[in-house]
Amino acid sequence: MERLLQKLGIRDLNIGACAGPDAWYQDPQGQELVSCNPATGEPIAKVLQATEKTYEQVVTQAVEAFEKWRMTPAPKRGLVVRDLGLALRELKEPLGELVTLEMGKIMAEGIGEVQEMIDICDFAVGLSRQLYGLTMHSERPGHRMYEQWHPLGAIGVITAFNFPVAVWSWNAAIAAVCGDAVIWKPSSDTPLTAIAVQHVANRVMADYGLTGIFNLLIGRGAVVGERMINDKRIPLISFTGSTQMGRRVSEAVARRFGRTILELGGNNAIIVAEDADLDMAVRTILFGAVGTAGQRCTTTRRIIVHRSVAKELTERTIKAYQQVRIGNPLEEGILMGPLVTKAAVEDMMAALEKAEEQGGEVIYGGRRLPDFGAQFVEPAMVKMPSQTEIVHQETFAPILYLLEYETIEEAIRLHNEVPQGLSSAIFTTNLLTAEKFLSHEGSDCGIANVNIGTSGAEIGGAFGGEKETGGGRESGSDAWKGYMHRQTNTINWSKELPLAQGIKFGD
Repeated sequence: MERLLQKLGIRDLNIGACAGPDAWYQDPQGQELVSCNPATGEPIAKVLQATEKTYEQVVTQAVEAFEKWRMTPAPKRGLVVRDLGLALRELKEPLGELVTLEMGKIMAEGIGEVQEMIDICDFAVGLSRQLYGLTMHSERPGHRMYEQWHPLGAIGVITAFNFPVAVWSWNAAIAAVCGDAVIWKPSSDTPLTAIAVQHVANRVMADYGLTGIFNLLIGRGAVVGERMINDKRIPLISFTGSTQMGRRVSEAVARRFGRTILELGGNNAIIVAEDADLDMAVRTILFGAVGTAGQRCTTTRRIIVHRSVAKELTERTIKAYQQVRIGNPLEEGILMGPLVTKAAVEDMMAALEKAEEQGGEVIYGGRRLPDFGAQFVEPAMVKMPSQTEIVHQETFAPILYLLEYETIEEAIRLHNEVPQGLSSAIFTTNLLTAEKFLSHEGSDCGIANVNIGTSGAEIGGAFGGEKETGGGRESGSDAWKGYMHRQTNTINWSKELPLAQGIKFGD
């Protein structure tokens, strides 16, 4: 740990509120938060959480910083984000290792998550010169109409444990080039990675004489989270987490007419057609279902397979599962680490018990692995006779449900009848089947793929889903519009004053 902190330039871990390079705030009344290594259960470090006092200091400074930052030309804002990406690139490996140490995903995924941060910074730099509006033709002579986009303010970003740094960057890099300040509340399960990233952001801000653009508040949801979602000074809350908590955030922010970007539950399925390339399908299923120990919002949780190939696909997938090396995620060759908490293990066991009660059969795995540690489990495959109540629920663990179908219409119905709508995929070599899946009568998810899996979205496309996934969009495409407000402008450059729709009013 000392070696990592030295590489990352971190001298103090015991402070959990920050508004810039010279603005780390500490309140002796703050409660301690212990970060633990999920692979061993051992404490890594202690963090002093934000209090209401430090919350107020950080938000006040962020709001003040926004007033100046919004007047900085967008291409100049892009230079700051460019240097943030360069700084992250220099620390890619130690940051990735810290993600693995604190969250439990394997090293390749930890480093890959930091690469996502670098990629979104690169994307945002280009975006800083492309915050386009439109021009429209006015029906009135001598008038010009156009639209432009203005920054929102100091926005709130509340992230989850499973992607402890990447999701912050999806929001922060885009929001920063749009002219917003960012207030980040990370998961209480992963505070150290947030502190490490804040140190990197602080160094970049210091190079430009800035403070208050990237801000950090580590604290309990009851103290920090509730304040954020009810704070009228924060016009937008971007929240990643469960559907249950997302509903709470949405209701609170809507009451004050604020905006939300919600990235909530996923219950993602892959349809495997009778003409699918099974070699590709099995490899994709393995990564989608087992990667990050089933703790991604895009994790593959359901396989809907054509009855004619169900037996072969099942046998081949079981063989692939048998080759998965489970263990300490810091070790080379490990493909699956621990679940993030002991509670997550209990949730998994309870879900498997319910699946069996509802007619399911565990055909592979699903056991605890106490020899590895209290939070290690085998990934499970469960054959289900139908899509029961438990299959409709998202269990944040490596459980893969298998269902069979006869017609593509039946497969799409099974696919769409769950309440979540994040990511989806189909494996087929038939163009007509693929296009049907992508059509208006096909997948109802925000992400729909053909011959690739449900996980591993690129930052160039907007990320998000429909239904109980929340409808939010982050990252690429035109997701930047969520961090700004649109203004329509009409300029009369004539000496007349005609009204729209040909209305005549008085002389």
